[in-house]
Amino acid sequence: MDVPAANSASADESVDISGFERVVRVLVGRKMVVLSGAGISTESGIPDYRGPDGPHRRTPPVQYRDFVNLDSTRARYWARSAVGWPHFMHARPNSAHIAVSRLETKGLVTGIITQNVDQLHQKAGSRRVIELHGALAEVICMNCGRLEPRVALQERLLALNPRWESAAASVAPDGDADLPEELIEGFRVPVCLACAGTLKPNVVLFGENVPRERADEAFSLLDAAEALLVAGSSLAVYSGLRFVDGASRRGIPVVIINIGSTRGDALAAARLEGRLGALLPRIAERLLGSP
Repeated sequence: MDVPAANSASADESVDISGFERVVRVLVGRKMVVLSGAGISTESGIPDYRGPDGPHRRTPPVQYRDFVNLDSTRARYWARSAVGWPHFMHARPNSAHIAVSRLETKGLVTGIITQNVDQLHQKAGSRRVIELHGALAEVICMNCGRLEPRVALQERLLALNPRWESAAASVAPDGDADLPEELIEGFRVPVCLACAGTLKPNVVLFGENVPRERADEAFSLLDAAEALLVAGSSLAVYSGLRFVDGASRRGIPVVIINIGSTRGDALAAARLEGRLGALLPRIAERLLGSP
C-alpha cells in the first residue's frame, strides 16, 4: 500500500523514522483493536508498576489471596487508597487517549481492550472499551455483590479516619499511595451498607482471574479485527499477552508501541519505542490522512 511521508515524525529526531514507517505500513487501511496498558496513562500522572524504574521504586501490589484472607492487608490497602484515590480520580486523558478516541470515531479503531482501571479512555470519548481488569470507580461487596461508587466510599473512609484527609504520601499505581506502616495501624475500614460484608475494589487484583465472559468479549473484538495495536504494555501479565498470542495464531498483524521491551516483541510485525503521547497522535494523523 502507498503511505504518505512521515512529515510530523521527522520533525522530532528522537523518533525512529524507519520504525514509525513500518508501524504505519502495517496499520494503514486496516481496522484495528487497541490493547492498552499502564504506559498510555503515565503521561496523565498515573505511575506504572513496570516502567524503566518501576520494580525498584514501587511497593509490591496487593495480592488477591491476602486481601481476601487478611484483615491487615485490607486495612493497608484502604489506608493507602484513601490517600491515593483523589489524585487518581482527578487524572485526565492525555494526547494518546485522545488519539485513540479520534481513530475510533473515524472507524479505524473498532474497540479497546484495556488493562488499565482508570477509565481514561472513556473520559477521552472512547465508547467501546472492555475493561479487562475492571475499574477503580466502583467498590463491590464480596458477600452480597452490592456496588458502591468509589467517591461515596471515600467519604466514608475519611469520616472514619479524619486525619487521612490531610495525609501526605507519594502517589503509586492504581490509586495507591506509599505510606509508612506505622501510619496504617488503627485504620478503620468501612463495611457494606447493605449487609456489613467485606468491601473490595471492583478490579482484578494480582493473583485473581479475569472473568471468563469479559475475556470472551475481548476475544470477540479481536476475531473481527484486521490488526492489533498494543499501546503501552510490557505484556508481562498473561491476561494481556494472550491477545498477542491469539492475534498471531489468527494471522492478525501485531504492532507494539512501548517504552522498553515486551514479552510479545517476537510476535510483532512492527515495533516502535517511545512515549505514547508523542507517537499516537502522529500515527493517527498519518492513518487519517491529515496534513
